[in-house]
Amino acid sequence: MATTRQLINNPKNVVDEMIDGVTLNPDLQRIEGDNVVVRAKIDKSKVALISGGGSGHEPSHAGWVGAGMLTAAVAGPVFASPASNSVLAAIMHVTGSGGCLVIVKNYTGDRLWFGLACEQAKAAGLKVELVVVGDDCALANRGMGIAGRRGIAGTVFVHKIAGAAAEAGMSLAEVAAEARAAAAAVGSMGVALRSCTLPGQPREERIADGHMEVGLGIHGEPGAVVSPVQPVDGVVDTLLQYITSQEAGRKYVTLTSGDPVAVLVNNLGASTAMELSIAARRAVATLEGASYGVVVERCFTGPFMTALDMVGFSLSVLRLSDSMLARLDAPCSAPAWPGGGRINRNRIVPAPALPSGAGGSLASLVPPAGALCLDAAQAAAVASAIRAAAEALIAGEKQLTAWDEVAGDGDCGTTLTAGATAVLADVSSYALTHPATTALGLASSVGRSMGGSSGALYSIFLNAVAGALMNSPPSVAAAAAAFASGCAAMTRYGGASRGNRTMLDALIPAAEAIDRVAVAGGTMAAALAAAADAAEAGAEATRTMSAGAGRASYVPQETVAAVPDPGAKGVAFWLRALAMSAGGGQKDDDKTPPSVTAAVA
Repeated sequence: MATTRQLINNPKNVVDEMIDGVTLNPDLQRIEGDNVVVRAKIDKSKVALISGGGSGHEPSHAGWVGAGMLTAAVAGPVFASPASNSVLAAIMHVTGSGGCLVIVKNYTGDRLWFGLACEQAKAAGLKVELVVVGDDCALANRGMGIAGRRGIAGTVFVHKIAGAAAEAGMSLAEVAAEARAAAAAVGSMGVALRSCTLPGQPREERIADGHMEVGLGIHGEPGAVVSPVQPVDGVVDTLLQYITSQEAGRKYVTLTSGDPVAVLVNNLGASTAMELSIAARRAVATLEGASYGVVVERCFTGPFMTALDMVGFSLSVLRLSDSMLARLDAPCSAPAWPGGGRINRNRIVPAPALPSGAGGSLASLVPPAGALCLDAAQAAAVASAIRAAAEALIAGEKQLTAWDEVAGDGDCGTTLTAGATAVLADVSSYALTHPATTALGLASSVGRSMGGSSGALYSIFLNAVAGALMNSPPSVAAAAAAFASGCAAMTRYGGASRGNRTMLDALIPAAEAIDRVAVAGGTMAAALAAAADAAEAGAEATRTMSAGAGRASYVPQETVAAVPDPGAKGVAFWLRALAMSAGGGQKDDDKTPPSVTAAVA
């Protein structure tokens, strides 16, 4: 039976079923009765390339079957060598007048079973050679003796270089020589935060939380060193030091300043593309920096030789010759080969000029010509009100996060705090003498600091508010119209509306409350107090609403009913703070400083 952490059927059938899936590719076939993947079209006048070994390292090895790389791949059981009969079947199927080169990683079982098949094929009159790759740099004094160095992800470089040589029509001896030269020039080293899980087995918990193993193999065997987890830059530097070490008993890869190299950043199974990209960036920068001074001609990132679901990556460094570089660049139809690999030396383009207030630019914001502007004292009161609203959001971060952990993805509090923190840092730079430029300043701060949909929606709201205020004198009626314009823009671009359990369920009632006060001829203090009351009531009402937008729409209704919508509550927090700052924190309290009345309008 499959475990709850693996999407498989019977663990005993995983390899056979995987091969069936791999050969859905019309360029690939399998040999009947064997877990051997072969090219659908084979030119037997050229050297055939075969590799393989235990399964669980996908895309190795079937992913490398294609013109310009392997001709066949032999898959054994998970982490176990295939039987010699399967290897022999592969050799017999693909080998013609050009002969066959068999490439294996340096593990005893692979050497024995593939070696036996090679001898059987030779006895049958076929031209066959065997190349063994040992590129692991974890342990010293492994250049000699029976065990030697393990074969790991650097073997993929050997596959590509030998495959391109074979595709170019080189002889068996020449292809074998190029494979051996590549194997001698490559070194690899891995690191993992968690070991791998065999199909149908419990997860291996050998590596403690907060620790990592450095120098481990691709079968879940322990690493050479266990240490606390470091930032990835330090991990990459450590791996490169091992690979290029010139200490006695090592000297596996010797680099000289100016040498061209290729780098392989290999996902060991469950690391993210983000992590691999960060590691690749450091590897290239370190190798091309003062410590090494080499030139990284190619860098390949992705899954090349995995260990099932191991969390970690390995680095491989290949010292290049001109011919090796040409082989890496040669065309290849293997489904897993990423191609490319060239280093972008021109990664930065000049930033375009943005409209006033966009992208964090506040200096160019000026009030409209001829607009009624606030004096310095009034502008200072506006700043005080803005700070109060921002501080209210920061103070409410934990509560907002707690609600969002139930109803969403748990980031509402931190997202609003990020925006509030940016507002506090920027408010002294705002053009506070006019409500429109104040709103644009707020939009600029929010836009550069708040991620996710909340940041975009607040930016849209504030830009729409600014547009509505641009040519209006400060008044409660102008504030009502601006709020309504902001809500309409949110609905237009975000798709949500009233009743969808979003921040609009607080903003729209607040806009309506301001409008009612404006129609009645009330003051801004009364309008803000009414808006805060309406927003709080609207936010509480979201407890009974079905989510129609946002992450909460994917959460069961009975779960979200336990809490109000955190975005709506955030609106209530900052509106209440504005009302209190304006002297209208309680209903019917009309003691409002004129400066704040004008500013919020």
